[in-house]
Amino acid sequence: MLRIDVITLFPDYFQEVLSLSIPGRAQKDGLVFYRVVNLRDFAVDRHGTVDDYPYGGGSGMVIRPEPVFQAVEWCRETADPPVEDEKATVVLLTARGELLDQRKCERYSLVEQLILICGHYKDVDERVALHLADEELRIGDYVLSGGEPAAAVVIDTVVRLLPGALGDFDSALGDSFSEGLLGAPQYTRPRNFRGFEVPEVLTKGNHESIRRWRKEQAERLTRIRRPDLLE
Repeated sequence: MLRIDVITLFPDYFQEVLSLSIPGRAQKDGLVFYRVVNLRDFAVDRHGTVDDYPYGGGSGMVIRPEPVFQAVEWCRETADPPVEDEKATVVLLTARGELLDQRKCERYSLVEQLILICGHYKDVDERVALHLADEELRIGDYVLSGGEPAAAVVIDTVVRLLPGALGDFDSALGDSFSEGLLGAPQYTRPRNFRGFEVPEVLTKGNHESIRRWRKEQAERLTRIRRPDLLE
């Protein structure tokens, strides 16, 4: 079973996110265990302080290293059963991180404990990135108010890859990026909708012809929309 710990200043954000759809069903089925950790529980004083002004001046506040280090160490120490270091991954969600892709999601789905650190304010003290996190990750080339939406994306993409999460694992194998290409177009009933027909090859029941058509369509769409994937 995969353990996912989310360290955040806004634990309420995840109440519905983790209970709906595939992430929620996966938890009910015992495939994943979630724990949302409030960073303020590890504040540096009784006022709940977790941030301070940046050295060198400038606008905004920076999350201090102490509460983050303590929160991650608590997640590691209280894992039940214990998780070996090499089977756990600590990810700092930041706009400076590497871009999330399907290969990273597949790798995260194979660990025993995934700890996600949600940044906020101006930034997180760089010592967290240098000496605590195993990886820095972003979900796009834009800046979010905090790491919570990014953490939700990571959880959704990883959990759906767990065996049994989708019911039919072949469904995940045909998704975009799973084989280095965009997914082929999909159709369902009615066969004719407002004069728009389903491609005839999909209605004949010839599985080999359908397989070839889907492969050709996937390659065509990838050449048009994401040629970088072919490179």
